[in-house]
Amino acid sequence: MIKYNLICKNRHEFESWFSHSKEFDKLNKKKLLKCIYCDSNKINKSIMSPSIMQSKKSLNLNSTTNQELYKTKLELLKLRNFVEKNFKFVGNQLANKIREVYYNDSKKNNFYGTTTKEEEKELKEEGIDLVSIPWVEKNN
Repeated sequence: MIKYNLICKNRHEFESWFSHSKEFDKLNKKKLLKCIYCDSNKINKSIMSPSIMQSKKSLNLNSTTNQELYKTKLELLKLRNFVEKNFKFVGNQLANKIREVYYNDSKKNNFYGTTTKEEEKELKEEGIDLVSIPWVEKNN
């Protein structure tokens, strides 16, 4: 089994497992892979880092670091749960929804979703600040 970080044409990032490295290529060529957020079938592999097992000796030396990473992960998961519970997911329409609220003084709703780098830049130029949250996987 191999896990790949994937990205669709709308820049949504997600993970998926494959039985072997060539399976991704085979499924992608047949357009059988889809984005979990927008159903786009234009999928590419994203930047990845390998997971390397540590020796018992180095694992013990890094136990403090591992504990800190685990604690940070739990805090990010709490933040994700809070956002999912209290904000409305608008997918790749986030920039449009933010502009509606900002310019039309419409009802102040809490939204979360995705933007492109270009949309982020445009919003910043308009005086609208965004907060980007590392989206930690719940089952990882």
